[in-house]
Amino acid sequence: MTAPTTTAPGQHGFKEHSDGGWGLVPVQTRSERFTSTQHDQHPPVTGREQEWKLTPVDRIRELIDGELDGADYPIEHASVDGVTVEWIGRDDARIGRAGIPEERASANAWTNFAKALAITVSGEEPSRFKLDRSQLGDTPRAAHTVITAKPNSQALVLLQNTGDARLSENVEIVVEDGANLTVVTLQEWDDSAHHLASHFARIGRDATLRHIQVSLGGGVVRVNPSAHLAEQGANGELLGLYFADAGQHLEQRVFVHHDAPNTRSRVNYKGALNGEGARTVWVGDVLIARSAPGTDSYEQNRNLVLSDGTRADSIPNLEIETGQIEGAGHASTTGRFDDEQLFYLQSRGVPEDEARRLVVLGFLLEIVQQIGDAELEERLEALLEAEVAASGRA
Repeated sequence: MTAPTTTAPGQHGFKEHSDGGWGLVPVQTRSERFTSTQHDQHPPVTGREQEWKLTPVDRIRELIDGELDGADYPIEHASVDGVTVEWIGRDDARIGRAGIPEERASANAWTNFAKALAITVSGEEPSRFKLDRSQLGDTPRAAHTVITAKPNSQALVLLQNTGDARLSENVEIVVEDGANLTVVTLQEWDDSAHHLASHFARIGRDATLRHIQVSLGGGVVRVNPSAHLAEQGANGELLGLYFADAGQHLEQRVFVHHDAPNTRSRVNYKGALNGEGARTVWVGDVLIARSAPGTDSYEQNRNLVLSDGTRADSIPNLEIETGQIEGAGHASTTGRFDDEQLFYLQSRGVPEDEARRLVVLGFLLEIVQQIGDAELEERLEALLEAEVAASGRA
């Protein structure tokens, strides 16, 4: 494994909190977080930590601390020119290139996986590859996936998740110089499924990654993508879409690290909530390092509340270490229907139920329409139509 197993940078001049006797040292910058691939080197999770206080820890305790089956598992995919798929050992040099865990559940998955699934894109003509996982069952599992886009290659990679699962995993994405890669992860799990995932991406010189995360199913789903814009001219677009029904917890914590000159990022997540106990969490962190003059960055999260009894947490964070940037900003909104839009539609003869459906779909489909794959966009539009129709009957 090429990456170091631990990184614990010192914090300059900071001491433990004196009140409460907690023995806690505040982390003052996103880049100073402790990292390790070893589960037992991360502190125990109580649910009071900044990283976990918005998560239903008791529902996923087995994935955070339990023994996980790390063997390979059933997958389905068609053969695609310019894309290879293989199982590789833990000692393969491709493992650890994109990032290593910052929290205990991710480290538990890293500690327990036996083989990693390697997807390598080498074709310079655009291609589309779909990987289906539908037979994981209710055994707690650890998984590791490495997606590598070779220089100047182009592809869309779809990771499609259905059925039941108790899954904790790490996904590494390496976009080499000049490559253009789109990764779509679709969570369409059964209501009983629990899924924790950390996605680590490293984007090379003049390369582009479009990472699109869609969560529509599952009991507890927590997908945390991070993008390291590591070389000059790197471009990262992180898009997300989620629809939480009664009792569902859908969480995403996004981190973008600008670490080289003239890099660009856009983060845009949208979600809807309907039903008693529907819960979403979005945390967006952007770090613009001293080494990243010329950065152009913007992140936003918008939530649409469709019923009482729901809760949406939305927390954008922006940290800038250099003044030599093109621009940086963030936005966050959570609210109900736009009454003016409804009034406009109704004033033109559209019935109220149909007007509400059009407003919700118009709000969510902005993300779908940016995928750039007609077949997948059509499928997601149908799934959202079903979600919206169900919410109208609730």
